[in-house]
Amino acid sequence: MLLEARGLRKVYEGRGVVTHALDGVDLDVQEGEFAALAGPSGSGKTTLLNMLGALYVPDAGRVALDGQAYADLDAGQLADLRLHKLGFVFQAYNLIPVFSARENVEFVMELQGVETQVRRARAQPVLSEVGLERLGEKRPLELSGGQQQRVAVARAIVSRPRLVLADEPTANLDSKTAGRLLDLMGRLNAEHGVTFLFSTHDPLVMEAARRIVRLQDGCVVADEVTAPTAEPGTPEGA
Repeated sequence: MLLEARGLRKVYEGRGVVTHALDGVDLDVQEGEFAALAGPSGSGKTTLLNMLGALYVPDAGRVALDGQAYADLDAGQLADLRLHKLGFVFQAYNLIPVFSARENVEFVMELQGVETQVRRARAQPVLSEVGLERLGEKRPLELSGGQQQRVAVARAIVSRPRLVLADEPTANLDSKTAGRLLDLMGRLNAEHGVTFLFSTHDPLVMEAARRIVRLQDGCVVADEVTAPTAEPGTPEGA
């Protein structure tokens, strides 16, 4: 089991209103899955992704990656886990404004201690894959929202983490660009065993996913396998 979550609860309180963002969620993610969290706004998708990514602390319940419970790790160990095992695509992009697109893509690898030449060699093909091969030296504010989204996706996948958590990864993208990104992530999944978990409203993402977990009011209400998951490292159709 790559990722295991049990009994996750998260409550927000404000202006006298109590919101159960997550209400006892259980979820297992196997290595090599290509799965989507679906549900209306406010169903708990983003909260769940952030909790699985060790960004939020649950009010109750536990999360474990590779058998290691997050609650047993200190802040430094959690940061190391996020750096080396997880990739993130945030709705707000979270790009560094003073860095170019290429530097943003390389940033995680720089933190990992990857040499400059190796970082460049890895970053440029991924920028090309997401259609930004000519915009690598542009800063985020010089890019459109859709282009910034593609930089965020490239940054998340360039180091081939164990698990990529992507919050609405095709938002602000036209269908052609979204299709290219999904094809790229599908190849990383099938050929290199990178596991993907998306939150999404996009029918294209749900069509590509091999498993759809549906949330409503902070609870899992359905868990549907739509296609068999490829064995890690095995191309589809092999």
